[in-house]
Amino acid sequence: MTASSVTEHAHTGEAAGPLRLPGGRDGRDPERAIKRGPSRVPRELVLATQRDRLYDGLVRTVAEHGYANATVTDICRAAGVTRPAFYEHFDGKEGAFLAAYTHGTDLLLDVLDQAYAAHAGGWRSAVWENLEILLEVLAGAPAFAAMAIVEIEAAGPAARRRRVELLHRFRRFFAEAPEPPGPVDRAELIDTVIGGVYSAIYQRISAGRAVALPELKPVLAYFVTAPFGLADAQPPRLGSGPRPKVVLPCLPLFLAADQHSETDVNSDG
Repeated sequence: MTASSVTEHAHTGEAAGPLRLPGGRDGRDPERAIKRGPSRVPRELVLATQRDRLYDGLVRTVAEHGYANATVTDICRAAGVTRPAFYEHFDGKEGAFLAAYTHGTDLLLDVLDQAYAAHAGGWRSAVWENLEILLEVLAGAPAFAAMAIVEIEAAGPAARRRRVELLHRFRRFFAEAPEPPGPVDRAELIDTVIGGVYSAIYQRISAGRAVALPELKPVLAYFVTAPFGLADAQPPRLGSGPRPKVVLPCLPLFLAADQHSETDVNSDG
């Protein structure tokens, strides 16, 4: 999979709009700039554009430098937005991180929800397809994957609570799973399986191998379905209906430091 490719995901009745996870675009792209001077651009649009660029700038900065080493100035430089504009949107780095994390994971969960609801096969087939979507989206958005899966650990208690909330949202995809055999608590089993999938994804991303995440699909699909008596090493036959497009980032993922100037940071964004 190349950075310029477009991966399609999630069965739907009709093609959906492109999914753009935070970090997938260069915040300083001239095409996203709002020019100085008199303008009829509504303030709401200016603010929305700034916020969107700040999401991209934050995700790329955190992925490159780590949460602890990322600064508001770095984020503003990557976004092409001024510090005063940053503080119009967020009260600080932590608040910006939580907002970008929530925005991105909400987008991802929405795609997974659509795929799960539209799937015409059985639960095992739905698991394979949702894992395919999840792994390919994260592989195609390595900056967001690093920020949301790895660097969230360094972002503080509020971020870790948000991660727990996210993992709990994956319980919905087990609503149609068969009852586990034997005296096994169903709720605890589901949470254990979700945690195991997350751990495997974390290990690969933290090793710098996010682009190789799709390789985990057979193992994870087996791991998820086996406790419910549906283990099978062979993938089910998946459909090929229209899917919403996932826009992947353009490489190079990060701009070199010497490509940024101080005058850029002090622009109006």
